[in-house]
Amino acid sequence: MIARLRGIVDSIGDSSCVIDVNGVGYLVFCSSRTLGALPEGAATLLTEMQVREDAITLYGFATASEREWFRLLTTVQGVGAKVALGILSALSPDQLIAAISSQDKAALTRAPGVGPKLAVRLVTELREKAGVMPGGGAAALPMPQAKGHAADALSALVNLGYRRAEAEAALAKAVEQHGEDAGLDVLIRTGLRALSK
Repeated sequence: MIARLRGIVDSIGDSSCVIDVNGVGYLVFCSSRTLGALPEGAATLLTEMQVREDAITLYGFATASEREWFRLLTTVQGVGAKVALGILSALSPDQLIAAISSQDKAALTRAPGVGPKLAVRLVTELREKAGVMPGGGAAALPMPQAKGHAADALSALVNLGYRRAEAEAALAKAVEQHGEDAGLDVLIRTGLRALSK
């Protein structure tokens, strides 16, 4: 298995790139997010290799979290490698965690190849796993720095047994609905309503 490539970026296409490793050009299929992050010259890509009867295909990722999500997404029926890369192009790992935890099917359908039925399947099958998946950094989380009542409400929801990512997504909606100055009880009630849907 090829787990990583380090070489020179030879060319970049719409959905793939060629990495020259000591004179051998590897065709690697990537999300647009990874392709956009490729530097000129030397680059390192984490890879996932799929061996089929008629092809050996390499998929490349800029981060370990993106590769983990690719592996998880392709376990869902109806999600092949192409659709998984499309999802990772549309949503970062952090955005995926938030979308699945908050059952935001509309966010998932922004990805090419994901219709309403597949979005429901993704939310249903991955909801339990999303909370333990790696994100790509705090910047894309719905509430990266909860303060005041929002921080207290987050703590309360987590203590009630909800996953942090789920609670953050629910509270982000509560803050959006009632404003940052909303009372603690209002945020908790609104958050619980969002989590119960």
